[in-house]
Amino acid sequence: SIEDDMRESLVNGDFVLHYQPKLNITTNRITGMEALVRWNHPEKGFMSPAEFIPVAERSKLIIPLGEWVLREACRHNKALTDAGLGPIKVAVNLSAEQFRAEGLVETVTSILDETCLDAKQLELEITESLAMHNADVSIDLCGALEEHGISLSIDDFGTGYSSLSHLHRFPIDALKIDRSFVNDITDDNDDEAIIRAIIAMGQTLKLKVIAEGVENHQQL
Repeated sequence: SIEDDMRESLVNGDFVLHYQPKLNITTNRITGMEALVRWNHPEKGFMSPAEFIPVAERSKLIIPLGEWVLREACRHNKALTDAGLGPIKVAVNLSAEQFRAEGLVETVTSILDETCLDAKQLELEITESLAMHNADVSIDLCGALEEHGISLSIDDFGTGYSSLSHLHRFPIDALKIDRSFVNDITDDNDDEAIIRAIIAMGQTLKLKVIAEGVENHQQL
């Protein structure tokens, strides 16, 4: 039922994007944003991605949905830039199906051309586990995207099984600390230690480090 409704909604335009800001904690200025897809179901109202993304992945609808998200995020960011609010980067998550699909680089560059967005204003996120699955192939694909000026980041960092010998070969710009560590940072000394280690490693590798899900002053 969800799959059938998703097919109709992709045609009818029932999906929308919300944006989560990225803040520089030194300047307290917004330096970027992450695009998050939401489904405004015609009968059920707004649905959480947890309810429909797994269905989209199993049914392969994640590919047309992912392309729509990428196109809309680029279009919105171009509009913000044209309005004088920028330029900043917009980050878009790539699913495993998208990342492994044939012609990914061509799809991304085509959407950038179509929306007239500068490639430097797009950041693509892949999860740590996805990056490390067949790492050599992932490194080559990330390299091809980087050649077009597109930034890449590793999402959910700390929850997968990174090989440091592979990690330093990835042409990435940032590590995103998984929100599960941030949630308990004020109560769990182990989580604090893990975050300190990730920050130190990121700085050593000259990468930006992003903490997901900071929601209060104590976590900040």
